[in-house]
Amino acid sequence: MFNRSRRNLASWFTLSMGSILLIFAGILYYQESIQQLEVLDLILYKKARVITASVRYKDYQGQKRVFLKHLPVLGNNPPADSEIIYARWYDTKGQLKHYFGELTQQKFNQKFAYQTLKITNNSGVSSQVIWLREITLPVKYKGELIGYLQMAMPMNRVQELLNRFLLLLISTILIALGITSLTGWFLSGIAMQPIHQSYQQLERFTAHASHELRTPLAAILSNAQVGLLASMEDSASKHMRLEKVAEVAKSMNTLIGNLLFLARRTGRLTPESLKNVDLNELLAELLNSQSVKTAAEHLNLQSDLPKSPIVMCVDAELISLAVINLLGNACKYTPAGGMVELRLFTKYSQAIIEVEDNGIGISAVDLPHIFEQFYRVEQHQKNSANSFGLGLAIAQQIIEAHGGHLSVKSELGKGSVFQIKLPL
Repeated sequence: MFNRSRRNLASWFTLSMGSILLIFAGILYYQESIQQLEVLDLILYKKARVITASVRYKDYQGQKRVFLKHLPVLGNNPPADSEIIYARWYDTKGQLKHYFGELTQQKFNQKFAYQTLKITNNSGVSSQVIWLREITLPVKYKGELIGYLQMAMPMNRVQELLNRFLLLLISTILIALGITSLTGWFLSGIAMQPIHQSYQQLERFTAHASHELRTPLAAILSNAQVGLLASMEDSASKHMRLEKVAEVAKSMNTLIGNLLFLARRTGRLTPESLKNVDLNELLAELLNSQSVKTAAEHLNLQSDLPKSPIVMCVDAELISLAVINLLGNACKYTPAGGMVELRLFTKYSQAIIEVEDNGIGISAVDLPHIFEQFYRVEQHQKNSANSFGLGLAIAQQIIEAHGGHLSVKSELGKGSVFQIKLPL
């Protein structure tokens, strides 16, 4: 599935970039064609001006006449410029008076204009198509029109240059498409990584959630069946089984509540849920709560809170839940007589909450995974019979929803330090 999506992304990327390259190449080719045609027109115009500059217009037997004998190309001298296919002189009425080269039947256009012509050369056995560029230039003498000069040159050089340029463009486009396809494949792989990771996390979440829900359901079913098999008079056994069912059902209720929390509390919090709260006072109340006192009953629970208030705009209920999860985690994995300390201070425009313990610690192998849902450290299994591995995931989600960051430093056998950073 992911390879197919990656191929589709790479294909669409290559197609879109290829279309852009083709349009860009077409514009470049058009501009080059225009530029080469302008160069040819300029050369043709200069050659025509050289001829018209040699035209003699003077009186002959009482009439004004045009003398063409001394003209280049059209005159008596053989043409030195082999690039000129033909040259024609027309009088003011458009009648052909003198010409050199090909004499094709064409309609004379009495306007200064350039034209691209296609002629067929039938010399020999096979016919050859030749493209020409023609100019029709009106010639004046002291403001008086005396005739028209029409000349044509082959476009072979222009066509060769354009063919080379086209070959260069095609080669460049093919190379660019190859590079684009490789780049698209690479970038699509990078783009698919978060999706693939999310899919893997969803698979793990589904597998773990199914397993965690199946275990208490099996316990409920087995206790109910054993209770049904007991005799009617054995009320003590039934009571014990009912207590077990209630305990497992309560555990399932906690698990489902945590799952719903993780599913619903996504992204940042709404402004309506945020209120100004004194973190110093909030943490002091948590330390005096019955749940924290019960968890730290056999431990040395300490606190290091500032005397001045630290007011922040947060969701007090969620921050309390995150800190309680960290404190409960620390108390659970710290042996009796150990120390758990809660600290609060400010640094670099951040409010920092730290929960430190000198418990069993976390190995370097497990540290990158402890915030994953349902992840439980192997050496902690015996201490986490009633834990589902969601507490740290919930705490991290709460802190990130507040724009903060939750991190941990730990060493196996020496304890752990969980740190919450919240922007002030």
